[in-house]
Amino acid sequence: MTTELTPALRAQIENTIRFLAVDAVERATCGHPGAPMGLARTAFELWDHHLRFDPTDPAWPLRDRFVLSAGHASMLLYSLLHLYGFDLSLDELVRFRQLDSKTPGHPEHGDTPGVEVTTGPLGQGFAHGVGMALAARMTRAQFAVGEEGPGHQLVYGIVSDGDLMEGVSYEASSVAGHLGLGNLIYLYDSNRITIDGGTDLSFTEDVGARFEAQRWHVQRADGEDYEGIARALAAARAERERPSLVIVRTTIGYGSPGKAGTSKAHGERLGADEVRKTKEALGWPLEPTFLVPDAVRGYLAGRIAAKQAERKAADARLERWRDAHPERAAAFEATRSPRLPSTLLADLVAAAGVKADATRKQSGQVIQKLAELVPSLVGGSADLAGSNNTTIEGSPFVGTAAAADRFAGRNLHFGVREHSMADIANGIALDGTFRPYVATFLVFSDYMRPAVRLASLMRTRSLFVFTHDSILLGEDGPTHQPIEHLDALRAIPGLTLFRPADGVEVGAAWAWALERARGPVAFVLSRQTVPAFPRDPGFEPAHVWRGAYAVQRAGERPDVVLLATGSEVPTACDAAAKLAEGGLAARVVSAPSLELFDAEPEAWRRELLPAGVPVVGVEAARAGSLLRYAGSWPMLLCNLDRFGMSAPHTDLAERFGFTGAAIAAKVRAHLGR
Repeated sequence: MTTELTPALRAQIENTIRFLAVDAVERATCGHPGAPMGLARTAFELWDHHLRFDPTDPAWPLRDRFVLSAGHASMLLYSLLHLYGFDLSLDELVRFRQLDSKTPGHPEHGDTPGVEVTTGPLGQGFAHGVGMALAARMTRAQFAVGEEGPGHQLVYGIVSDGDLMEGVSYEASSVAGHLGLGNLIYLYDSNRITIDGGTDLSFTEDVGARFEAQRWHVQRADGEDYEGIARALAAARAERERPSLVIVRTTIGYGSPGKAGTSKAHGERLGADEVRKTKEALGWPLEPTFLVPDAVRGYLAGRIAAKQAERKAADARLERWRDAHPERAAAFEATRSPRLPSTLLADLVAAAGVKADATRKQSGQVIQKLAELVPSLVGGSADLAGSNNTTIEGSPFVGTAAAADRFAGRNLHFGVREHSMADIANGIALDGTFRPYVATFLVFSDYMRPAVRLASLMRTRSLFVFTHDSILLGEDGPTHQPIEHLDALRAIPGLTLFRPADGVEVGAAWAWALERARGPVAFVLSRQTVPAFPRDPGFEPAHVWRGAYAVQRAGERPDVVLLATGSEVPTACDAAAKLAEGGLAARVVSAPSLELFDAEPEAWRRELLPAGVPVVGVEAARAGSLLRYAGSWPMLLCNLDRFGMSAPHTDLAERFGFTGAAIAAKVRAHLGR
């Protein structure tokens, strides 16, 4: 039996949410109490009457998604998760922001049941939610029949002034409006306060007009009018062709006599005296702290049961869809849980080819093969599909498909929006149906770095394709020639980066990403043709998965080891041949992935880089990340520590010393031989 939600009980539940946040921040002595206090009524209305979920199964595929883009308001989310029966005990709320708790300062996906996405860096949750909504629409287009089948979930979010100020939200909202993601509904917490003071200090644009211009459905509501909020949410769900923004006017720090409506309620605790005054003002007991009244528990127990009954009904509808459309059901399961062929590595190496070619082109050939083998693979680029070689041939582009449903495609046009592109890819990966890849030039990975970092933090299986990987891209010049970018990406914990030297390594890299990756993978590929090169007998493509291997061993103890990556591997082979003419035995080691190399046993590194043998790093970039393999000798870096120039790549190789002859000369000078 469900307890009636009287006005008094509603107020009690809302105050429970408020004071769980207040008490947690007070106990931690830091945090953001104001937003949870102001949003309690809005969030309760959303979670209680609109959001579809099962707290016992946070990964239920048919659930609606909730994104707290304003991640600083984390105690709002933690309070809701606890009250609605997720595996988040009251003790975890007491341990807010403490070591090893499930309640970190900002929500972290994977640490807390029910947290859909890691948020905190403002704008990121907004953009990730767009990816989740896009994944749902693509799922519906490919597998559903009318209103039956998967992909009908909605993506709800709470976004803040800070989210809307960050540039990535402009990119992502533009994509969402262009595509017409009618399953995306954001509540904008318009409390008009930032940490430094009122939003009038820096943010005076007409937010509603901005979103209307981007083809969004815009409404306004009072944050204390739950009926108005309910009407706005119902209207947003009824709007199927446009994403929705509900501008909700709230009071930050609601109920605090001394701090409500001020920046003092934003990023610091209320303080013991103000907590007492606030509890007295709202009629809340001073003790105990972290109070959840029995009446609140009783009402929410009924609501949890109702949510689970709703889940049971949704699952039954899905089973009827499966029975009625077995081919679509089988395709859906194959997409969510693809079975990779045992021959994947060999298949992809063969697809890439062994001839001299640009590794970006070889990667494109691999993508075509993968598209046949892996139905979940979807992707696109930032207006560079022809240069990145990322289009899946024979499949339409989402948004422009001539099919009955314009979302029934596997190719994505992101436009010139690298930052939101990467976030959207993460959102697609978090949805769990598709395996996304996105692409741009390596130099523009700077635009994507916050999203790549979050992918690594969340361990999402996003794939990032970066082409035009060095000064050897040529005539576009130093604005487009990456120098520090390899080192910068390798510095991100949890990101596996491949810089392959030829088709064999390209195919092996993609195979590893599909078979073994448990987090994001980056592929760094050349614009220019890379020469083919011979390997010693006994080489197998699986050696690439060890991160580094000997291309030319030159005996058990060579005079020098040339450690190279990518397009510089064949150049190192040429240098080794020239050194041999002078009596120096040079081993050439290709290191396509330093992360995998570091994960290997020490014995493997010692076998490739024998103690006491000088190591020379060869990479057309800063190459500082190679220095850790120096050993007992000071490492010679054949690298680049300045910006490039505009010229044909052959001229740049000569000018900057990336020829076999130039490297051989540097090595002889270094060894004094």
